[in-house]
Amino acid sequence: MNSVKTYTLFTDHDIYLFKEGKHYKLYEKFGAHSAEKDGVQGIYFSVWAPNAKKVSVIGNFNTWNSQDHILFPRWDGSGIWEGFIAGLTWGTLYKYAIETYSGEILEKSDPYALSWEQNLQAASLVSTNWYEWNDKEWMKNRWRKNTLSAPISVYEMHLGSWVRSTDNPERFLNYREIAEKLVLYIREIGFTHVEFMPIMEFPYDPSWGYQITGFFAANSRFGSPQDLMFLIDELHKNGIGVILDWVPSHFPGDANGLYKFDGSHVYEHGDPRRGFHPDWKSYIFDYGKNEVKSFLISNAMFWLDRYHADGLRVDAVTSMLHLDYSRNEGEWEPNIYGENVNLEAKKFLQEFNTAVYKEFGDNIITIAEESSDFPMLTKPVHDGGVGFGMKWMMGWMHDTLDYFKVEHSERKFSHHKLTFASVYMYNENYMMPLSHDEVVHGKASLIYKMKGDEWQKFANLRALYVYMFTHPGAKLLFMGDEFGQTKEWNFKQSLDWHLLEYPVHKGLQTLVKDLNHLYRNETAFYENQFNSNGFEWVEADDVENSVYIYLRKGKKRDDVCMVVLNLTPNVLDYKIGVNAGTHWDVIFNSDDEKYSGSGVESVVFKEQYEQWMNHPKSISLKLPPLAGIILKQKKDKKYKLHRIKHKK
Repeated sequence: MNSVKTYTLFTDHDIYLFKEGKHYKLYEKFGAHSAEKDGVQGIYFSVWAPNAKKVSVIGNFNTWNSQDHILFPRWDGSGIWEGFIAGLTWGTLYKYAIETYSGEILEKSDPYALSWEQNLQAASLVSTNWYEWNDKEWMKNRWRKNTLSAPISVYEMHLGSWVRSTDNPERFLNYREIAEKLVLYIREIGFTHVEFMPIMEFPYDPSWGYQITGFFAANSRFGSPQDLMFLIDELHKNGIGVILDWVPSHFPGDANGLYKFDGSHVYEHGDPRRGFHPDWKSYIFDYGKNEVKSFLISNAMFWLDRYHADGLRVDAVTSMLHLDYSRNEGEWEPNIYGENVNLEAKKFLQEFNTAVYKEFGDNIITIAEESSDFPMLTKPVHDGGVGFGMKWMMGWMHDTLDYFKVEHSERKFSHHKLTFASVYMYNENYMMPLSHDEVVHGKASLIYKMKGDEWQKFANLRALYVYMFTHPGAKLLFMGDEFGQTKEWNFKQSLDWHLLEYPVHKGLQTLVKDLNHLYRNETAFYENQFNSNGFEWVEADDVENSVYIYLRKGKKRDDVCMVVLNLTPNVLDYKIGVNAGTHWDVIFNSDDEKYSGSGVESVVFKEQYEQWMNHPKSISLKLPPLAGIILKQKKDKKYKLHRIKHKK
């Protein structure tokens, strides 16, 4: 006997918005929700299966029998099935049994479930994401930390391999155990944000989380939704922002997932030229379908709303925007203009950015992982842009790593790999990524990309970090790179924290710590990091010496720092042109002994009022080998007074 009763959480307006692709909080409607009917407590279920013949709820409460609890189809043509089952409560395991018109019975997990079972069957779990937050102060003021004129230094993490249990290396730490260690570590090292690689539910560990099946579910490997909320809460209470990897680009073909959800192409595009991803053997969302857009934007809104995330890094945007991505000629179909741009995906991304920024304003950041030169990704939608807050600076990353792989004696032939970014660095709002993708699949760890003997490798990496932290744009560093992880990243095991027992690794970690704090404390490095007022070359063409010199500028006229990079193993006495009326102090030297450098001290040993490098004055200083030094400008008060008297 069918014990499901009619019940709905949907209004007519909800249905209208859903079908228009404009309902952005579907998590309040779809899925399993605690409800009451006729004075009886139970659970309301609803699911979108527009081409199903019959839908029922199966679970551990009815021995997984598809004939017992059949849902009702809505009369309005929305494709939604719904109903109320009395007596169910939190912890109930369930799936939807979906009968197709061909007679096949599909057992599907709930696309909107908040928790999933952690096994091969991966049933959905009736649960709640209620949590009593304690981050009110952070939420009130977080715009100050997430605005583009603030220092943004991101520590990218994979929760399953950052650190594991010391008693059992096979055991993941749970969210609460991670919180205890992570908060203290990030506070010490000084990153402003952490970025978690996908923490949504996924079935296959080697996918690192990028093959998501439970888009609304916190990964149960590490605990409950409340445990994840506790982790985010603790980070916020300690002034640390949280960015989540978000994957609206594709999903796997698991039997209990979104693929052919009701026997038809519900979520994925039906044409394999647009609906199948040849690289990842996964399925691509149909961005032209309004209900799918409502699903995806609601999912983005969910993590920002219910989990207090401060930003979303959107994965694989290049694959979304290009119809010919990883496809040979004849394997893709041009758009109506004969071009390779996926116009539906572009419109979806514009609608996504418009929706989340309208809801949360400058409190959040959206970041595109995009490796092509697709125009105007971080420009406003109303100006024809795609509307992201930032974009990964993949060109900078490739050029920089290519340069540091070159033998020191040959670097003069690659000199302008490090200057080329200045040609385009204000075209978009860029984040410089040294991410997980650069330390896997035979690419070697960062430290082993560097040239030379061990000392030179570490010196090179220290200099690279000086270049990164002083270059315009936000920063991102993958876990382990801050102390020189020697092995490639392995998602199956913890980072090699024991390396910190060695001075060179501890020194590198100390350098990253000091660079983080310098970046956060010196306004010259972040106030104008996304506009041309903040950067000026002093010396970009000294090919023979592999020396680079540039200024970083804050909003105040005299708020200026100078960065000098000597990327050869030679100690140089070097003359630099500066403006009249300024003095300079060295405030940072990557060759300092505390970083395991050689200890060559860099001080300004001569100032002369003579023209040099098209400047009216010069200073001379000693440049340590394979090092970056940072100088801070201070005003010459005597010169300033003299000029004022002269004018009178």
